[in-house]
Amino acid sequence: MTTAQPVDTLIHARWIIPVEPDDTVLEHHSIAIQNGRIHDILPSQTARTRYRSANEHTLTTHVLIPGLINAHTHAAMTLFRGLADDLPLMDWLQHHIWPAEAKWVSPEFVRDGTMLAVAEMLRGGTTCFNDMYFFPEATALVARDLGIRAVIGLIVLDFPTAYAQSPDEYLDKGLRLHDAWRHEPLITTAFAPHAPYSVSDTPLRHLRTLNNELNLPLHMHVHETAHEVEEQKSRTGQRPLARLDALDLVDPAFVAVHMTQLTDLEIARLAELRANVVHCPESNLKLASGFCPVHKLLSAGINVALGTDGAASNNDLDMLGEMRTAALLAKAVSGEATALPAHTALRMATLNGARALGLDAETGSLQPGKAADLVAVDLSTLASQPVFHPASQLVYTATRDQVSDVWVQGHPRVRNSRLIDIDPAGLLQKVTAWRERLAERA
Repeated sequence: MTTAQPVDTLIHARWIIPVEPDDTVLEHHSIAIQNGRIHDILPSQTARTRYRSANEHTLTTHVLIPGLINAHTHAAMTLFRGLADDLPLMDWLQHHIWPAEAKWVSPEFVRDGTMLAVAEMLRGGTTCFNDMYFFPEATALVARDLGIRAVIGLIVLDFPTAYAQSPDEYLDKGLRLHDAWRHEPLITTAFAPHAPYSVSDTPLRHLRTLNNELNLPLHMHVHETAHEVEEQKSRTGQRPLARLDALDLVDPAFVAVHMTQLTDLEIARLAELRANVVHCPESNLKLASGFCPVHKLLSAGINVALGTDGAASNNDLDMLGEMRTAALLAKAVSGEATALPAHTALRMATLNGARALGLDAETGSLQPGKAADLVAVDLSTLASQPVFHPASQLVYTATRDQVSDVWVQGHPRVRNSRLIDIDPAGLLQKVTAWRERLAERA
């Protein structure tokens, strides 16, 4: 009689959607986890005889998916949620958000805002986020302490803020952060120049030189609105993407966020250079920024990921909701009901995000050897029944309240719909104190 092999964790699920191979659903399968990694994926009947674990979970009504990857966030801005709603982008940014940041942003603000964001993201099934904000050192500390995977943006701007006074100071601080965190398993870094209209050519050329050595993702808002494109064209004589291309920044490490204003020639150039796009449908809708041509981008072979943007403009960090919005919006914009099927929306929220961030060897799909970043979603609720196609029910009916369990690198972060290592009551007290301070000075 063969002795069952011990593993750290054994999860039996009604369905597993591994994302790779594409459009695959495994029924009555199990995942064995050892040392934080996926050791095996196999039929549950076989798994129960081949493996044993003191940590065994049977999820009879759940679909198990890779952890969701939020490919564009400003995590600390959760403290500005609802502060300035229903305004156009530049009015919202210049007259409300930037003044509020000038008054309030500090390491303490970033720490508490990021804690709120991480709690929301984990509870909704997000196991990795790509951030761009001030005092990124505080963001990295929170992500590490709360056990979520994070790509920390090394922000660059032309103008002074509470964080840095010049482009050189932003870069110096960013490089120190990169060096300090480069051996932390859950933390990686990316260059994060804010946008073409807020970063001039000289620091962008410096970034190009630095990235020839470091080969980090370069994460930037690009072509977010028609106003931005026209204003940059009048100032520089070039559309923003063409200017960035001329500076040799558009390459497989380039992560362009929003991209609501694109010509067919620009799409062809992005495909040629193998650049990445992050689609933030709900933020773009709320700010009336425009529509990212997702169907055209995907048809051209461009890697398109999903992000929520910050909670100040979304107003949530709900990646399940973002998948549904992305799938529906792509159909309406393209006029094709087949434009973005459910399994593609899930891929955008997982593996495509990992690829954009250079993490696809580590996470983004469920394969032996990859990190055990997993999410269990309960499809037994009345609103998700009956289940004919689990991926469709996941994208078109499931809500984040149906997320029951989350693991990051094999460690449980949500169990039975409850956050682990986060005290909701204590966090709420911090957030309430910030609301009172912000409201008093608003």
